[in-house]
Amino acid sequence: MAISLSSFAQSLSVETAFTVLAAAKALKARGKDVVELEIGDSPFNSTASARKAGLDAIEQNQSHYCPSPGLPEFRQEAAAFVSREFGIPAQAENVVAGPGAKVFEQFFCEAVLNPNDGVLVFSPYFPTYLPNIERRGARSVICPLKQENHFRPPMDQIEKFLNEDPSPRAILLNTPHNPTGGVATEEDLRDLADLVRGRDVAVFSDEPYCHMVWQGRHHSILAQPGMLEQCVAAYTFSKSYSMSGWRLGFAVASAEVADAISKMINTTLSCTPPLVQLAGAAALKNDDAERDEVMLRFREKVELLTAGLNRIEGFNTLDPQATFYVFSNVAAVCNQLKITSHGLALYLLEGADDDFGIACLGGECFGEAGQGFLRLSCAEPNERLQQAIDFIPVALSRADRISAFLEKYPHHQLQSPYPVPAAT
Repeated sequence: MAISLSSFAQSLSVETAFTVLAAAKALKARGKDVVELEIGDSPFNSTASARKAGLDAIEQNQSHYCPSPGLPEFRQEAAAFVSREFGIPAQAENVVAGPGAKVFEQFFCEAVLNPNDGVLVFSPYFPTYLPNIERRGARSVICPLKQENHFRPPMDQIEKFLNEDPSPRAILLNTPHNPTGGVATEEDLRDLADLVRGRDVAVFSDEPYCHMVWQGRHHSILAQPGMLEQCVAAYTFSKSYSMSGWRLGFAVASAEVADAISKMINTTLSCTPPLVQLAGAAALKNDDAERDEVMLRFREKVELLTAGLNRIEGFNTLDPQATFYVFSNVAAVCNQLKITSHGLALYLLEGADDDFGIACLGGECFGEAGQGFLRLSCAEPNERLQQAIDFIPVALSRADRISAFLEKYPHHQLQSPYPVPAAT
C-alpha cells in the first residue's frame, strides 16, 4: 500500500522557471534551437578568486563538517561586506551561511510565524514565498504592485495591513524585485521602517540582486535605525559572483534571530560546505572589480532586450531599473490573440516554429498581478537576445500556428481581456 501524502505536500507549488527549463532542455535534446530566457542564471564564469579559493580548499582537504552558522572567517567577511557596501551595522554574530538565499525564506517563516499570522506579500512575487508561509499555517495577504508606480511597494497598503489585519506579523520585501525589476527607493525603505518600528512585525528583505541596480544604487532596510533587530536580509553569490551552482548565500539578522536560524540549519542541513564558504569569502574580499565589470555587461543586455521589445507592437516595457530580467506588458498582444500570457510564453517555446523557440515565463507564474506580462531573463549572449527579438514578430504573425496551439492547449485560451496600460 502506498503511503498517503500530507495535504501540504499535495498542494505544494513550485518555481515555474525550472519546469520551463526542463521543457526547453527536452526540446533542445530533440534538436530544436531554443533561446533560453526563462531561468535566472548567470552566463558568466564564477569570479577568479572564488574559483582559485575553491580549488585550494579541496587541495587543503577543507571537506569536513564546520560550525552550523558558518566558518568564522566567512561570517566576518560577509559582515564586513554588508557594512561596507550597504551601511548595515552587522558583526560576525549577525551572519548565518546557507546554501543560497532561497532557504532563508523557510527559516525566516519558521523563526517568526505561528498559525494564522498574517504575512504581507507583494504581487508579482517570487513563487516560493507562498509555500513557505503555508508551511507554517500562516496567511498570505496579497498586495499588488503597479507598473504605473514602477512596481514600488505602496506605503498606504502596508499601513492598511498593519492596522487592519487581525494578526499582522511579517512583510516579505524583495528589492531589487524579481520578476519586475522594480526598486524600493531609500525613501520607501525609510517610510517602511517608520511603519514597522516598535511593532512585533518582522521584515524579510530578499536582496539577491543587490549589485544589479541600473539607476542609482542599492539600499537595504537593515541600514535604517533599529531595523537589524526586526529584519532578516538574504544575499546570494549566484548573481553578483556568478556562483549559482556553488549554492552559497547568507542571512543577516539580530544575534538572537541568527542563533535561531543556526539551530534550524543544525537540525536540517548540518552546515554549508566549508570549501564553498572559503570560495565565497575570497570573492567578497577580492573580486569587486570583476563583479562590477560583469554587472555592466548585464546592464548592456537588459538595455538591448528592453529597447528591442519596445519596438514590437503591443509590448510595453519600463526602462530598466534593476535585475537581469525584463518584465514586459503584453496585455494588448494577449487580448488580440485571445491567449493568456503564460500561454503566449509556451507558444513562443513550443508552437511558433518547428526548429526555433524562445523559453520565457508568463507573468502569472508570479501571482495574479503578473497576468498580462512576460518575464524574460537576459542570461544569453547578445546575439541570441537579438535573435529572440527578431523572432517574436514573426511568431505573432502566424495565426494558423496560434490557432493550432490553442486548440491543443485550450486552457491557455484567454477568457477575459487584460487591462491595457496607457500609451507612454
